[in-house]
Amino acid sequence: MASEPITPSKNYPNPPMVDGEFVEKKPNWLKMKLPSGERVTNLRSMMKELNLATVCQEAKCPNLGECWSGGTATVMIMGDTCTRGCRFCNVKTANPRNQLPLDKDEPYKVGFATAQMDIDYVVVTSVDRDDLEDYGASHFAKTVRVMKENNPKLLVEVLTPDFNGDETHIRTMVEGGPDVFAQNVETVERLTRYVRDPRAGYWKTLNVLKKVKEINPNMYTKTSLMLGLGETDEEVLACMQDLRSVACDVITFGQYLQPTQKHLKVVEYVRPEKFDYWRDKALEMGFLYCASGPMVRSSYRAGEFFMTGMIERQRRGEGDGPSPLPANV
Repeated sequence: MASEPITPSKNYPNPPMVDGEFVEKKPNWLKMKLPSGERVTNLRSMMKELNLATVCQEAKCPNLGECWSGGTATVMIMGDTCTRGCRFCNVKTANPRNQLPLDKDEPYKVGFATAQMDIDYVVVTSVDRDDLEDYGASHFAKTVRVMKENNPKLLVEVLTPDFNGDETHIRTMVEGGPDVFAQNVETVERLTRYVRDPRAGYWKTLNVLKKVKEINPNMYTKTSLMLGLGETDEEVLACMQDLRSVACDVITFGQYLQPTQKHLKVVEYVRPEKFDYWRDKALEMGFLYCASGPMVRSSYRAGEFFMTGMIERQRRGEGDGPSPLPANV
C-alpha cells in the first residue's frame, strides 16, 4: 500500500517542499560524504594549534570534506563570535555593546598557516564586529597584506562584513590588496529583513559592491544567494539584475539548509536542474562566472579553480578582466 502524502500537521507543521509537494526527508541530491583523510586531519590540527577558526567548521559547511581534502579552507578571522544574528547562520552571536577580544597577532598566525597549506588560492572571511570602531577593516586588511608578504603568489579572496557601508572602511579593505572582494546579498530583497540581521541590508550590500568598483575598477566582485527560503523566480531574476547594475562579476547559488531547530526552516528543496537554469541565466546576463548547485556555498573549491585561471589571464593581459560600472550608475 502506498504511503499517505506528507501534509502540514502537528507532526510536520511546515515541511519543506519539492516541486510543490511536501517531503519528510532530504532528497538524495543533498547527501554528502563525511570529511576524512590525512589532509583533513592535518588542517584541523593546525587550526586548533594556532587558535584559528574556519567558517567550514563554524557554519557546518557541507563541502568541508571536499575542500579540506584538496588542501583548501576558508579561514574566519576576528574570532568565532558575531555581533549580528542572522536567522540562517550557525555562527555564535553576542551583543556588540560587549567588547569582544581581538587577537592582534592573528594576521601573522593566518599568514603562517596559509603559507604551510601548499595552496595558491585562499578565502578569508570574518564575523561581523560592530563593536570595533572601524568594524575590523584595518585588522582584515592587515591579514591580507601579511598573507601576501608570506606568499607573493597567493591569490586571496575576501568575504567581508558590510563595514556598515562606510566608504572609508571599504577603501581600507580594498587597499589591503585582495584579488576578489565578496559581500553576500544572501537572499532576495523581500526576504532580507526576515533572513538577515536588521543591521544588514539588501541595498547596503549592493552599495558595498558598487563602492569597491569605484575605488578599484580592476577588482573582481562576488556575491552569493541561498535558494529555498521562499523566493520566487521573478525575485531572483530582479536580484541578479540589481547585481549586474553594480557590475558584480561572480555569483553563486546554493541550497539553504537549516543548521539547527532554532534557525529558519527550509521552505523548498530546489532541484539540481533549477540550479543549472540559474547558472545559465547568470552567464547570459553577463556574470563572468557562476557556481550553482544544491551544495555550492559562497566559498567553493570548484569556483576557486575558475577564479585562479581568470585572474592569471587578466595579469597576462588576456581576456576582458572585471566588469566596469555602467556609466549611469
